[in-house]
Amino acid sequence: MISNILNFINPIALYSTAAPATTGAEEVPAGCAGNSGMILVIYILIFAAMYFFMIRPNSKKKKQEEELKKNINVGDDITTIGGICGKVVAVRDEDEEIIIETGADRVKLRFKKWCIYSNNTAIAAQEEEKKRQAEEKARLKAEKKAGKNKDKE
Repeated sequence: MISNILNFINPIALYSTAAPATTGAEEVPAGCAGNSGMILVIYILIFAAMYFFMIRPNSKKKKQEEELKKNINVGDDITTIGGICGKVVAVRDEDEEIIIETGADRVKLRFKKWCIYSNNTAIAAQEEEKKRQAEEKARLKAEKKAGKNKDKE
């Protein structure tokens, strides 16, 4: 009983033990025949769960970050990893650098592109687009409702 449980938990022990010689007339105990297939299914499910919950979201996030860094333009308001906010004055693609201007005294700082945390101009544009789409949906819904009310009268 305990050895069956250990074999179920540890697939290496299951495959490393030699099978006893049988004459064919003996019956295989119930539960022992499907263990190796069940273990394989469990490992596949664990790997699939790891892929969908850990690997895939991480690769999506990396793609979004690369897209963000590629689309930095002069005039964008950005925030760096260190929390410095400023307006992009110059972009040097060959050096992978940006120059930003911060504060009222217009101090210029040079950063590598990898230190960009967010593009505040792009985020504001996305929020504005979402707001516009929501207003458009609400307007269409109100028009449909008004059309139904006219049909009832």
